[in-house]
Amino acid sequence: MTRSEFDDIRAYITAETTSASDLLEVARTLLDDLEEVRMREATLRAYYLRLLTAARATVAARGTGDPEPLTFLEAELAKRGQLPEAGEQAHRILSDARTAAEFVARLEKQPMRILTPRNRPRCYGAGRTLPR
Repeated sequence: MTRSEFDDIRAYITAETTSASDLLEVARTLLDDLEEVRMREATLRAYYLRLLTAARATVAARGTGDPEPLTFLEAELAKRGQLPEAGEQAHRILSDARTAAEFVARLEKQPMRILTPRNRPRCYGAGRTLPR
């Protein structure tokens, strides 16, 4: 949900003309959205855990002298359709990985901005249509 959608909902809730039944409808919609986001997060966490486990197993296999240490990682990437294609250029894949690592490093360095009513940016625009 975008910031402008949150602003629209906030304005709708505080409007004097909004009835209790309309507020109940908004609450139900928000709960449905929240459940969907929770399920999406759980799925992403499971994917991350599987990939992390495969990466750790790959490093452990290499450490024990396994002749095929990449087996675990390749299997996990294959399940997700993420194995590089035969003709795919290695330098592009490595460049993408470096860019992603730099992006994450910069995000981790920035302090998290806490929004208060005074410094909250206002967004206006098209978004979810609320009942009238």
